[in-house]
Order: sequence, then structure tokens, then C-alpha cells
Amino acid sequence: MIEVKNLHFTYSTGIEALNGINLTIDDGEFLAVMGQNGAGKTTLVKHFNGLLKPTTGEVLVDGISTRELSVAKLARNVGFVFQNPDHQLFSETVEDEIAFALKNFGFEENVIKKQVDWALNLLDIVQYRKTSPFMLSGGERKRVALASILAWDPKVVILDEPTIGQDHQQKEKLQQFILQLNAQKKTVVVVTHDVEFVAECNPRVLVMNEGKILSEGLAEKILTNKELIEQASIVPPQITQIFLELIDLGLPTDVIDVHEATKILLDRLRKNS
Repeated sequence: MIEVKNLHFTYSTGIEALNGINLTIDDGEFLAVMGQNGAGKTTLVKHFNGLLKPTTGEVLVDGISTRELSVAKLARNVGFVFQNPDHQLFSETVEDEIAFALKNFGFEENVIKKQVDWALNLLDIVQYRKTSPFMLSGGERKRVALASILAWDPKVVILDEPTIGQDHQQKEKLQQFILQLNAQKKTVVVVTHDVEFVAECNPRVLVMNEGKILSEGLAEKILTNKELIEQASIVPPQITQIFLELIDLGLPTDVIDVHEATKILLDRLRKNS
């Protein structure tokens, strides 16, 4: 779905944000992009919908170079939810916000109504239908932004720090929702610092540092690689930290999921009882 070839990007200030990125994201894949602030994560994903164009190198989306398409045309297939939802919200009501892109893409009125209702229910924001987005909390505004993207059913969904501003219950709903999207063969790319969220979803993880790819692999391998996470300034999941402290008891050191940890501990108790 997305192919990045020797991508370099330098801002007008002279800061080189990306330095030789090569990456392939398969159709229907779930990828989490991690790394410390300034690593180049958001700069990279902004190339996927044409918000940024390569200084040198190439980015292909569904086989077409992003240099050849406008952001508007790329947006039909690539939906982008910003870290700060205020950067993309502007309509007077939540309902109008969700309907805006559908109207621009030429959907018929009955389809627009159906999709708006679907998105409102999906993100649990029906009660805010006639409310200004700017009267909502940060977490609620982020859900409105996500609803406005999902309403037109893009092939690729990019989420920049989606868990910021969400309480525990909303994080769990978001996790299940993203996994559901992925199960429906959507390509999902998440930029995040939230290791607990990544650990529970266990996607392929891309770790960036100073504009380069430091490593990539399944979350359970990346988040338990002590040398790598120290280099990338990533704090391992809490359950992983606990198991690392208990290494003398013969427990595995590559556990990132609470449910897996519970099973391992219960099995150990049964054997010792």
C-alpha cells in the first residue's frame, strides 16, 4: 500500500528531518511508529498523504508517487488524524464537521446522512451532533476528528498520538476499534509514545531516531530489546519491567501483554502447588 524509497526531507529552516528512509507497508497492515520527540515520526507519516513532499527520494501510495497527486486526491484513500485535532476542525457543529469531506468527495445526500450517523455512533459522540467541536474536551475533539476521517472509508488511516487526552475507558475502546479496522483489512499507521497501548495491540513497530529507522519488528521483540529501547529513549511496558525484575525466577523477558503474563504466572503457581 505504501512504499518509501530512500526518502530525505529537509525543512526550509535547514533541519534535515528524514535521512534515507526505506520502508514498505503492506495493504491491511497495522504499523506503530515510535521514537523520542524529534525522531522524525510525524514528518514521515505526513509524506503518506502528501502534506509533505520528498526533498529527494520517492513515496508511493497504492503504486502512485505522491509527487503526482494533490493532497485532496490522496486524502480520498489516506485519512490523517492530527495529534492536535484543532488543526483540522473548523465547522460549526460536529455533524457538519463529519459531513464536510463527504460533500467535497461528491457523495449523495442520503449516503452522507447514513455515514454521518454511522460515524457518530461508532465514536460515541451522537449527543454532540449539534454542538460546536470547540466546546468539547480535547479527547472528544480527537474522536470527532477521527469520525470525520472514517466517514468516507479511506483505505489507509493514519493516527498521530491517538491516545493523548483519552481516559482509560476510551483508550480501551480505541484499541478495540483500531484492531477492528485492521481486521477489516484497513491499513493502519499509528504514531505514538504510548508503550502500553502498543503492547496490547502488538502491531509491527518501527523505531525511529534522528530521522532514520533504528529497528523494526513485532512489538514483543522491539519493546523487550533493552539496548534498543534505551537508545531510542522508550520506556518498556510496566509488565515487561516487572518480569525483567523477576528474571532470577526463570521468567521470560519478552512478555509485553498483561494477559500473557497472567497465564505464565498462573501456570507457574499450579506447577509449584
